[in-house]
Amino acid sequence: MRREWTGAKRLVVKIGSSLLVDAASGALKADWLSALADDIAGLRAEGREIIVVSSGAIALGRNALKLPKGALKLEDSQAAASVGQIGLAHAYEEAFRARSLVAAQVLLTLGDTEERRRYLNARNTMTTLLRLGAVPVVNENDTVATSEIRYGDNDRLAARVASMMSADCLVLLSDVDGFYTAPPDSREDARRIEEVTDITPEIEKMAGDVGSDLSRGGMVTKIEAARIAVSGGTHMVIASGRVMHPLRALTTKGTGTWFLARQDPVAARKRWIAGTLEPKGAFTVDQGAATALASGKSLLPAGVTKVDGSFERGDAVLIRNGDGVEIGRGLTAYDHEEAKAIIGRKSGEIAEILGYLGRPELIHRDDMVLQRKM
Repeated sequence: MRREWTGAKRLVVKIGSSLLVDAASGALKADWLSALADDIAGLRAEGREIIVVSSGAIALGRNALKLPKGALKLEDSQAAASVGQIGLAHAYEEAFRARSLVAAQVLLTLGDTEERRRYLNARNTMTTLLRLGAVPVVNENDTVATSEIRYGDNDRLAARVASMMSADCLVLLSDVDGFYTAPPDSREDARRIEEVTDITPEIEKMAGDVGSDLSRGGMVTKIEAARIAVSGGTHMVIASGRVMHPLRALTTKGTGTWFLARQDPVAARKRWIAGTLEPKGAFTVDQGAATALASGKSLLPAGVTKVDGSFERGDAVLIRNGDGVEIGRGLTAYDHEEAKAIIGRKSGEIAEILGYLGRPELIHRDDMVLQRKM
């Protein structure tokens, strides 16, 4: 068994439509979902956190609405999604409840993982669900999406979720058992690659369209997903979902193609905050707060003496000491007006000041990176 799998504490598992929905009848593959739920229950019993990213809503909805096979108009896709999401959520809830697991539906679009305020909201919600022991089931919100309803977005969405949640491993369950040098159904000499450490132009050229009628994903989008995942510090594996108990098979047999990240998710996230995001403002902190930050604490309102700039919740801000020297930066949990209202006050006073119970920290330590020299 690979250490990338055995050592993974937080897993994101992406499930394609062709695995969940029978192509001929349009019905849910209940036995397969039941077997998958057994696997997830087993991983949860080991203390692992699981997030499921599931396709299937449109496929289920088009069957219920008796829509014709083939490409659908945008409005028909959205109508099918609105019907299918209900059935899909019920199927997961029923399968998980039978195994004493709590399913939580989370509807996202790619925009929710790109716009920082929405990103922070989604991340906080799923972090809380995991802390409370639930299994988030993420569906793309096709009912309201426009450009998001297109070929292969759920692979990329799964990768973005994995990066956003600092997952250790992303599993793409597919109708093929890995990444091949050529589409395996068209070339006899096609061979599966066991491990990819760098997504080179040669690797990109090998990617062929291996999708099905129900799945909008292909190997091209899986390579794009791998690029997103590994840049965020998450290992990714393409493994077969065409077996019962696919996650158990991954544990016992380990077959598939692994795309390896060069750094862990925490380091990748810190690098993203430190070097990619443009700061929109700054917090000046007192010496007590600077000392607390150096010891690994979050930034609380009580330790902030000044707010500069105009920023929204989720934006990057600088953290400065009393001499004006930058000692770190992070993602703020409040916009600039709210931050000004609560600095110098205790976290227990936030609800009274703002009129709602927000987070106790201005910047959580998970959303912060500090300079080496404080």
